[in-house]
Amino acid sequence: MDKHFDPKTSQAKWNNAWEKAGVFTPSDDTDKPSFVIILPPPNVTGVLHVGHVLGDTVQDHLIRWKRMRGYNTLWLPGSDHAGIATQKVVENALLKEGKRRADMTREEFLGYAWEWKDRHRGVIVDQLRNLGCGLDWSREAFTLDEPRSQAVREVFVRLYEKGLIYRGDYIVNWCPSCQTAISDEEVEYKEMDSHLWWIEYPVDDGNKLVVATTRPETMLGDTGVAVSPEDEEKRSMVGKTATLPIVGRKLPIVADAVVDKEFGSGFVKVTPAHDPNDFEIAGRHNLPSVVVIDRQGRMTAEAGAQFEGMDRFECRKKVVEQLEAQGSLVKIEPHRHSVGHHDRCGTLIEPLLSREWFVKMQPLAKPAIEVVERDEVSFYPERWRNVYMSWMTNIKDWCISRQLWWGHRIPVWYCPDGHLTVSRTDPEACGTCGTGEIRQDENVLDTWFSSWLWTISPMGWPEDSPDLSRFHPTDVLVTGYEIIFFWVARMIMAALEFVGEIPFRHVFLTGIVRDGQGRKMSKSLGNSPDPLDIIDRYGTDAFRFTLSMLSPPGKDVLFADEKVELGRNFTNKIWQASRMVMTAVENNESLVLFESDKSAGDGSTGGFEASWHASHGSRLAFEPELVWEDRWILSALGRCAADVEESFSSWRLNDGTARIYDFMWHEFCDWYLELAKIRLYGDGDKRTVLSVLLYVLGESVKLLHPLMPYVTEEIWDILPMTSGFVLTNEYPMEDGGLKDAAADEKMTVFQSIVTAARNIRAQYHVDPGAKIPLYIRTPIGGEAVIEEVQGGIRQLARADEIQIGPEVVKEKGSAATPIGRFEVIVPLAGVVDLDAEMERLQTERTKIELELARVNKKLSNDNFVTRAKPEVVQKERDKKTRLDSEMEKLVESLTIINTD
Repeated sequence: MDKHFDPKTSQAKWNNAWEKAGVFTPSDDTDKPSFVIILPPPNVTGVLHVGHVLGDTVQDHLIRWKRMRGYNTLWLPGSDHAGIATQKVVENALLKEGKRRADMTREEFLGYAWEWKDRHRGVIVDQLRNLGCGLDWSREAFTLDEPRSQAVREVFVRLYEKGLIYRGDYIVNWCPSCQTAISDEEVEYKEMDSHLWWIEYPVDDGNKLVVATTRPETMLGDTGVAVSPEDEEKRSMVGKTATLPIVGRKLPIVADAVVDKEFGSGFVKVTPAHDPNDFEIAGRHNLPSVVVIDRQGRMTAEAGAQFEGMDRFECRKKVVEQLEAQGSLVKIEPHRHSVGHHDRCGTLIEPLLSREWFVKMQPLAKPAIEVVERDEVSFYPERWRNVYMSWMTNIKDWCISRQLWWGHRIPVWYCPDGHLTVSRTDPEACGTCGTGEIRQDENVLDTWFSSWLWTISPMGWPEDSPDLSRFHPTDVLVTGYEIIFFWVARMIMAALEFVGEIPFRHVFLTGIVRDGQGRKMSKSLGNSPDPLDIIDRYGTDAFRFTLSMLSPPGKDVLFADEKVELGRNFTNKIWQASRMVMTAVENNESLVLFESDKSAGDGSTGGFEASWHASHGSRLAFEPELVWEDRWILSALGRCAADVEESFSSWRLNDGTARIYDFMWHEFCDWYLELAKIRLYGDGDKRTVLSVLLYVLGESVKLLHPLMPYVTEEIWDILPMTSGFVLTNEYPMEDGGLKDAAADEKMTVFQSIVTAARNIRAQYHVDPGAKIPLYIRTPIGGEAVIEEVQGGIRQLARADEIQIGPEVVKEKGSAATPIGRFEVIVPLAGVVDLDAEMERLQTERTKIELELARVNKKLSNDNFVTRAKPEVVQKERDKKTRLDSEMEKLVESLTIINTD
């Protein structure tokens, strides 16, 4: 083996080998159970970010694990056309060439967009391959390709024919920058410092009323004033008329339950064309709508000649100036409130009255609620089930039309007489009057209208395809919790509506990857590292393993590049351990450890021999004589496999990852390898220890493969008894025949004694190369437990003398540590320079006494305790706790070595 693992070479090598062998394409074996995941389609505009790496790592982990568990696996890839984002990116790219969309035909612009998409598709594929993602690229789909486009049309027509799609005037979230309506879920609310303007409106009875608003420019579109019917003081004003300042429009005063009597003055201006609540009030009270802000965010002619054409925020200043000049402005107060922004571009959303296409959601939501209530679809972590249920029970109709060119064009045609033709194919004439003078709706469908079909359209729906009947429903959807509403809920609704079954059985929700300060990673903040740079520095395996170990389901992850050192160190650890094993094999190449098995049976008598045969299909060429540490590591391997199976099956992937780490780093490398060296480089049975080393290393590599595919495939390829890819071998399960409670007990005692001896050596600064006398006091009959392990204790504790038994005496000047029924004793005389150690301890004691005095002085000062920040006070308390503990140990050490 090379001295160091080379991630770059390994990644390219195994990606090509896996794909050439077709290991990620499901077989035709229908007797095997299937396990299917649909890749959440990345945007064609997108580049890999750390959040993608987390989600894709989880999916690849599950696919590889299930494949090794005997399932016929399919991980189906695809990408999303990302309507708003892609159109914006293409427009910006064209502007750099001096070209504007406004100067093009629709067909010319779409030509550029498709060319741009085709160039960037390869970038996404390369990124996913760099992550080791085991996707079946033969089934790749794109939300805007022809089969998916036909599926989208089919869905639109079916819902329209069923009366679930309608066109109507409603308040939508309009983005003046992207020039399109967006859904409620695409609005990101941010707290902003602003003002509350209090404005006086004259009333026809000679009185006045005052309204408070955060958007004075919209008052130009007021068509009424509302009060709460529960407001006793103001209810008498209902039925009267107020006059709109500046404009002079007469405004009916109405009572409506939506009004919060505690907000502002209790009077609310009603602007139906620019506020969703006001729109509903207007509908209940027959108030007209006046549009005063257009789709560019500028004031319309309805706002008045003096404001027409002004930017909405410029108009705000002018309106306030005029109100002040005419004496209608009562006061201005600072006000912090939540303001909607487009989550794509960050522009402030403009609520706008617009004629759009909508889907009625309540009929679709009802069955989607019921399947979750029946646990046919389960959420991990389970708390997100309540979030899903809350949103679904309060669901609103979905605005699906977007004012874009890039996307699925709405399949509706209009004729001059106002007839609508809704069709699966492009019609040549109006379906009502027969005229050939028809035009198609200019708008496209919301991107989510195609991706809500993502478990069925990539499998060939609406055709009754083999993939759809074989692989649907899928098994698990892995995604971030922030798109439960955008996507997860809608996919459940779509699959139930169009194929009559759930789209997936489980929803595994990852957290959001944040920086060390807890901020969501973004390009604007400059806190989002490029994952390909991280892979280049640390390797894919290290990156994947780190994210897996540090990411509990559904919890946000605080990430920094340096954390990947955890995975890199682990990669190096298992590589060096494998080198040690292979070096030992090469040094003993004359020993025949195994031979091919041509017999009908496994050629063994059970136990370890049978396990070797089951794993590798070969037969040990000798009868192994297992000693206690061999029996222990084989038993520990089984416990690890059982724990990992339980964790992975319970969706606690991070716990399973940590368990493999603990087994390989500590149990195998720190303990068994060190014990194995005694026999490898001494006079022990080398064949047995080599066979156990190879077996445990091979099984460990299989356990680790779903997490770290490259380094494990590399090691597997080098091991002498292996065949095929790791991925095509069986995942380890607990082997009941290798359980050994007696060996486990011996190892527990052994580890405790060695650790106690090592701690004493460290505490008293014993030279690392020095040998120590080691006494172990036992209860009567207890020495038998230690007899078999004392050779290992001698080596790992670096002891030149060992005394064991109930008669062992603790001499003065000895350090001792009790461990259960035993006591570990190390006589210090002759091991350390007691006078020098006494002097060192006295110096350390003086230093700690001074530090404690300073801390105690602070904590006894009432001014400090009551006025300092709580975290500062707690820091001093923690410091005192640490110093008290250190002082206690120092006093103990001084007492022990003071032999006078």
